Amino acid sequence: MAIFNEHLSASDVTPVQFAILNALLDTPGVDQITLAKHVAFDPATSGSVIGRLESKGWVERRADEVDRRRKLLVLTPQGLQALQGMQSAVAAVQSEILSPLASQEQAQLMRLLNQLVAGHALS
Repeated sequence: MAIFNEHLSASDVTPVQFAILNALLDTPGVDQITLAKHVAFDPATSGSVIGRLESKGWVERRADEVDRRRKLLVLTPQGLQALQGMQSAVAAVQSEILSPLASQEQAQLMRLLNQLVAGHALS
């Protein structure tokens, strides 16, 4: 968290907000519950985070044309621009966090983390 905050303090974004923005880039038009599962947050937490992102003008809720009660989430153009501005800083965060490991160890760790996440996505 400290390294993330150090690199992204000017962006006015938290790690949770970044995760949600990044997930919306990959799955535009997703509903809030599915998004919460995708980023492994409880729906109540993600709801308040989405509200903050909405107030920044980065995320928009739209009614589903099939089920008007269901709200779909999309990045706004401002949200996409903000996210793009954050991506190099997040890459620097990842690089700094992994820096104590040799490049082969970094690759191994990333493979194992991906395997762990994928294993939980199936359950």
